[in-house]
Amino acid sequence: MTRPTSGAGRFAPSPSADLHIGNLRTAVLAWLFARSTGRRFLMRVEDLDDRTHDEVAHQQLADLAAIGVTWDGQPQWQSRQRERYDAVIARLADRGLVYECYCSRKDILGAPRAPHAPEGAYPGTCRELSDAERTAKRETGRPPALRLRADSAEYRVSDLVHGSYTGVVDDFVLRRGDGVPAYNLAVVVDDAQSGIDQVVRGDDLLSSSPRQAYLANLLGYPQPVYAHVPLVVNTEGKRLAKRDGAVTLAELGVPRAFGLITESLGWPAADMAELLRRFDPAQIPREPWVYQPV
Repeated sequence: MTRPTSGAGRFAPSPSADLHIGNLRTAVLAWLFARSTGRRFLMRVEDLDDRTHDEVAHQQLADLAAIGVTWDGQPQWQSRQRERYDAVIARLADRGLVYECYCSRKDILGAPRAPHAPEGAYPGTCRELSDAERTAKRETGRPPALRLRADSAEYRVSDLVHGSYTGVVDDFVLRRGDGVPAYNLAVVVDDAQSGIDQVVRGDDLLSSSPRQAYLANLLGYPQPVYAHVPLVVNTEGKRLAKRDGAVTLAELGVPRAFGLITESLGWPAADMAELLRRFDPAQIPREPWVYQPV
């Protein structure tokens, strides 16, 4: 174990459905990274979306505890932090870094964009609307999203698994048209407020890290250490889903699920304490784990 730190790692599930074995594996890895470096480990329930449910959140927490994932303090619920997000958006607005956007997802996908920009990157359609144009947009009755006025097209982060990674920073959404704080804002604010300096999560979120690190820097927050770990996929190479057989803890049982996770990492273990003793971050698999239906 390395020198203890005053920081923290975290796991932050969205309670829209039961955790599957891929989610549980990522939680185990996040716990291992944190505990092996002497960090606290925090739990956050990302329940801002109206598709999330309290009863699912409680089941997720029970499943995590059942496989041996422990956390410090009480879980934090994003839905109870709305004033925190509103205050940060107000700070950015005072600096002239927020503007209204009336574009639909279809508008964005159909708009021309820079050659290097990925599909879905915002092309800046509403960035420089005139007062008259903005008034006309408002009169349509469509509630606007709020976007960050970014001054950098790219941002580089360092990742313990992927090394140096440079990604696009567009004028991303801070608050959706329905008033819900956007993911990229909420996670940055919550991580900073909770003292989280290590973010371990699935590598499908790697492309989000430059936007989040850019926003953290803009707000004066320290940039966390990132580690984006490979996902679990089905035999077709697609992200694991319920249709792929027995994938939840209730279906597999704790011993079977824990055994599959530890075997997939290359460190078979009887419990989390033994797994922590065997954990070597330099040896974690770099390829997705192909889950065979049980």
